[in-house]
Parts: sequence; C-alpha cells; structure tokens
Amino acid sequence: MSRRGWLLFSAMCVVWGIPYLLIKVAVREIGPAELVFVRTALGAVLLLPIALARREVRTSLRPWLPLLVYTVVEIGLPWLLLSDAERHVDSSFTGLVIAGVPLVAAVLARLTNRAERLTASRAGGLLVGLAGVAVLLGFHAGGSGAVPLLELVGVVVCYAAGPLIIERWLSDVPRYGVAAASLVAGALLFAPVSVPRLPALARAVTPGPALAALALAVICTALAFVLFFALVAEVGGVRATVITFVNPAVAVLLGALVLGEAVTWLTGVAFALILAGSILATRRGSPALEPVAAQ
Repeated sequence: MSRRGWLLFSAMCVVWGIPYLLIKVAVREIGPAELVFVRTALGAVLLLPIALARREVRTSLRPWLPLLVYTVVEIGLPWLLLSDAERHVDSSFTGLVIAGVPLVAAVLARLTNRAERLTASRAGGLLVGLAGVAVLLGFHAGGSGAVPLLELVGVVVCYAAGPLIIERWLSDVPRYGVAAASLVAGALLFAPVSVPRLPALARAVTPGPALAALALAVICTALAFVLFFALVAEVGGVRATVITFVNPAVAVLLGALVLGEAVTWLTGVAFALILAGSILATRRGSPALEPVAAQ
C-alpha cells in the first residue's frame, strides 16, 4: 500500500477501535437512547453537507425501504443495544465480542447466497472463531448477567446483516448518500424519545461523558465514514476490511490503559481464536466482508 493508504488504515484502526471506550464513559450519565440520538444527529449534521455537495442525497433516498431497514439494522438497534450493554460490561470485553462479526457474516452470506461455498477451511474457521466467542461469553456470564451478553450477540448479528443489505439492495447507491441518509433517519427515529429528555440531561451531565458523546459523534461517526471511504478508494474494499481484525485489539488496549479493565490470559486466548477463525472463515474475498459495519 502507499504511505497514504497506511496512514488511513492506521487512523481507521484507532477511530473504530475507540467507540467502546467512549460509550463506556458516556453511558455513566447519558442514557442509551439519548446517546444514540446525539451520535446520529451530530453525525448527520457533519456528513449531510458533504453528501449534498456531492449530489448523492436524492439518489440514496430512492430505495427508501432498504435504506430504512439498513438504518434500523446497522445503526439504530445495534447502537442502542451496545450502549445499554456497556452499562454492565467492560469496553474491552465488548470489543472482543464484536470481533465475532465476520464469523456471523460468513454464516449469513452462506445462508443468503447459494454461490457462497462453505469450504472445509471456512467451516473450520467458523468453529474455531465461535469457540473463542463461547469462551468469552461463558467466562463473563456470571458477572454481568445474561441480558448484556444477549444484547451484544444482537449487536453482532445486526452488524453482520447490515453489509448484506447494502450488497443486495444498496450496492449502487452512493456511499456518502447512504451514510448521511441513514444517520438522519436514525436521528429521527430516536428524536421522539430523546429530545424531551435533553434539557434535563444537559444540566446534569458532567464534562467527561459529554466529551465522550461528542467524540463518538464527531470522530467515530462522521470522521470515521470520511476516512473509511477514502481508505476504500485508496486501497480497495477487500484490504480495507482488515481493520475489522485490528479494532478489537485497540479496544482491549485502551480499556486496560485508560479504564484499568482487567486483561487476562483467557482474554488473549479468546481473541486469538476469534481472530484466527475470522480470517479462515472469510478468506478469499467473502462477499460478507465487502462493506464494513460502522462501529
């Protein structure tokens, strides 16, 4: 890759590796629904002018039903579940569970596309990766309860399904248009619940969670989309998906360094299993990896 490609790749590994840390800090004082609204609304304010300048908004609104389904599956539901789960589990643990997205994506790709072969290598990768996820979930089941773990499983399924929606129904829709329109739709979905609570929230929230929510919207949403689209244009979609395998390591490292979260040998074993399984299960350009889910 070129130097610019490496810089964009490194930036994306960090930008989509820090959301779990920021969410963990933000939900100390900000409710999950309000956090999703702030993230989508501010992200839309920043991305919409770019999409309008590129004249991509009108085209992205034509397939309105797939766009709405994509918004719910890729943004609304997973971001809500993720924010609620992180009130009870560590950010580093969350990042590791989300590392299982390529595994589920490979399964969904096989179920929805008969041309997608499940070779022995891919099947073995799925078993290895799912074993790593099982180790993580089993180890944490007693401490945090079942609900946060089920919420994270829901996030993984949603993140795996979102790119398939793009591939099947939105593949020829401009990228900035899809990103901006989905953020606008997400903000509108959460506005009725969140907007009435914002005045009281603004008076009560302290600088730490407020800055975390702001960074989540500006850096991990608006800027992340711009950087990712630039990365795809520079190195191609297949190489760009490699960030999926690096982001969890960033999440674990930041959780340990910033929040003092425990990282045990079991964490390392589980991550190694998930990483190895994901690489095997998605090798040779599986269609499920072409678009990367927004973190």
